[in-house]
Formats: sequence, C-alpha cells, structure tokens
Amino acid sequence: MATSDEALERGAMKAIAWRLLPLIGLGYLISYMDRVNISFAAPTMNAQLGFTASVYGFGGGLFFISYALLEIPSNLALARVGARRWIARIMVTWGVVAMSMALVRTPMQFYAVRFLLGAAEAGFFPGVIYYLGLWFPQAYRGRAISRFYIAAPLASVVMGAVAGSLLRLDGALGLHGWQWLLIAEGAPAVILSLVFLKFLPDRPGDAAWLSVEQKAWLEARLAADNAAVAAPDHSPFRALLRPEVLALVAINFVYLGPYYAFTLSAPTVLRGSTGLDATQVGYLVAAGGLTGAAGMAAVGWSSDRLRERYLHLALPLVAVAGAFAVMAWSPSPPVVMVAYLAMMGGYFAVSGAFWLAPSEIVHPRAVAVTVAAINGLGQVGSFVFPWLWGLAKDSTGGYHTGMSLLPVTFLAGAAIMLGLRQARRGRIAAPA
Repeated sequence: MATSDEALERGAMKAIAWRLLPLIGLGYLISYMDRVNISFAAPTMNAQLGFTASVYGFGGGLFFISYALLEIPSNLALARVGARRWIARIMVTWGVVAMSMALVRTPMQFYAVRFLLGAAEAGFFPGVIYYLGLWFPQAYRGRAISRFYIAAPLASVVMGAVAGSLLRLDGALGLHGWQWLLIAEGAPAVILSLVFLKFLPDRPGDAAWLSVEQKAWLEARLAADNAAVAAPDHSPFRALLRPEVLALVAINFVYLGPYYAFTLSAPTVLRGSTGLDATQVGYLVAAGGLTGAAGMAAVGWSSDRLRERYLHLALPLVAVAGAFAVMAWSPSPPVVMVAYLAMMGGYFAVSGAFWLAPSEIVHPRAVAVTVAAINGLGQVGSFVFPWLWGLAKDSTGGYHTGMSLLPVTFLAGAAIMLGLRQARRGRIAAPA
C-alpha cells in the first residue's frame, strides 16, 4: 500500500505530465514539421524554381546558422521574461515565416526566408529542455523529455500522411502543391501560440492545478537533485569550457548535421533507392516516424530505470551507422526500407537520451546557457552537412557519395560518447 508521501509524489508528477507534456509536445511537433517540410516540397519546388541541389542544400542548412546564433540569447530571454510569453512569441513568428516560404521565387529569397525561419524558431527546443527541468526531478526527466521529444518522429508521421494530399492541391486558387503544403503546415503554429499564452504556467508556483503540498514536495525534491550536482561556476558561461560540455557539442555536431543532410532530401533519396512513388514514400516516412517514436520511448524509459545515459547514446549511434551503411550499399529495395526504419528508431533513441546529460554535468544555474550552447553550436553541423551534401550531389550526379560517408560521422559520435563515459567513470572512482 502506498504511503502518503508516495501518493503525493505520484499525484504531483501525474498532474504535471498531463498538463504540460501534450501541449509542449504538440508545439515541438509543429516546429519540427516546419523546419523539414521542404523535403517533401523540394522535388517540385526545385524543378519549378530552377534550384540546384547546391542551392537547396545551402538554403536548407541556413536555417541552422541563425538558429545557432540566437539560441543562447533566446534562452536567456526566456529565463528572464518567462516561458509562457517567450515560447508563444517564438511560435507566432516562426508560423508566419514558415508560411511566407510559399512566396519565394529566387535563390536569394529562399536563403533569406530559411535564415529568418531559423531566427524565429531559435530557443524553442533548448527553452523547453530548461523549462522541463523546473518541473521534473532527475528520476522523471528522461521519461518527460522522451515523451515531449517523441513529437519529432511523430512529425514524420503527420508529414508522411498529409504531404501527398497537400501536393495534389496543385493549381487550386492559383497555387502550386508545394505552396499549399508550406502554408497549411505553418498556420498551426500561429494558432497554437495563443493556447500556450493562456495555459502554460511559467513555474510550479504559478500552477493552480497543483496543491500547496505538491508544490512543497516538488520544490524540496528539485533542491535535493540540484545539491547533488557540481557547485555552480562563478559565471554560467564558464560551464561551456568544461571538457564534458565540449564533448557533447562535438557529438551533437557529428550526429545532428548528417541526419539533417539526409532528412532534407529523404523523400527524393528513398524514391530513387526503393522505386516507390511520392505517396508511398510518404507512408514509408510515416512508418519511420513510428519506429523513431518507439526507439525514443524505449531509451528514455530504460535510461531512467538504469540511471545510465552514455551507453544508451553510444549503442544507438552505432546502430544508425550500420543502418546508413546498408542504405548506401544494398541494391534491394525491401532491405533499404527496413534499414531506413531501423535508422529512424536508432536516431531518435539517441535524441531521447542526449538532452539528459547536461543537467547531470553542470549546475542548474548553468543549464539554460549550456543546453542552448550545445544545441546552437551543434546546429552549425546542420548547416555544413546539408551544404556539402548538395555540393556532392551536383558534383557526382547522385546521393551515393553522401550516403556512404554518413556512417563515419555516427561512429565518430559513438566513439566520443564512449570516451566521455570512461572519463566520467574515472572521475567518480577517483579518491577524494
């Protein structure tokens, strides 16, 4: 039979999870969809506007340059003005910019809108990671992050399911199908921003749906977790120079950028390697979203249960490397499809555990800056790799060279993670 303290804990965490995670997850689903939906628009958009693979890759990656530059300023603003108002501001601006992508006609316009979209969305993801740290103790954080972050693979389900129908609106009201896709998938962000503004509390103390006893328990539990982390540096920015933080930046760089290089061209690549039509590729991408969601949920649950983060990151990185190798070299369409599903499961398994590490390395006062820096600096790879991917496509006439190099980057990430694990174990084992 549960004690009163256990009942208090269970009730508080259940209320927080149900009140916050569905809303935040929906917001992230829309943000992820709006940053990569050009992958479905690309075949017809590039053909009609005369964009080469290099133009498309450079423009696709520009999103991440402005995103990276504004990550830390955005997170500092969120900590100052509160999550409710700042996240709502982020959503309305990125929704408007995402819809304006339908108006581009030239490469320079494409570059400008992608750059502005990154600037508009900057801070949403690290802001949410910081925000969840104000509500969820360490023992619950893995599950909380994986349940909100599961929206990223589910965005692939939504895009895969609706992209074909939106593209078939070609000619309606004088718009191309790719324009309908971009407009229809950008509008929900503007609408949802109003919901965030009304229903998202800034801190537990503002939550009318938590009792006084639940708030007191949560405050004490979070304080105990914080006390177990290393004492804060004089300035939160000093945490960015710690070797563990730099290692996480490097891992984020070598696994995030290559994934986006592939994802921004995934429908085109999959059509060429499997022989499926656009609608069938949409269904395959949707199925990949489901395997990604399953991988993320499983690793988030397991890493919390075992309180181990590093192997939960290294092993999926190795699995992703293997899946990309199969996709690059297998001549069999069914094998390629299975490898794609496995890659999505492994990639999002990494994503489900990666953002648990910063809060276990630096003091909570430095988490906002640290998460923003890791995400922002890592996102530079999301500019570099899509650009190089496009250059390789234009130079060789195909995607095989780019696909063949992807396994190397993910194996490099796994090696860094295993090194970080060894260093952390040695530090814990060292005598005081």
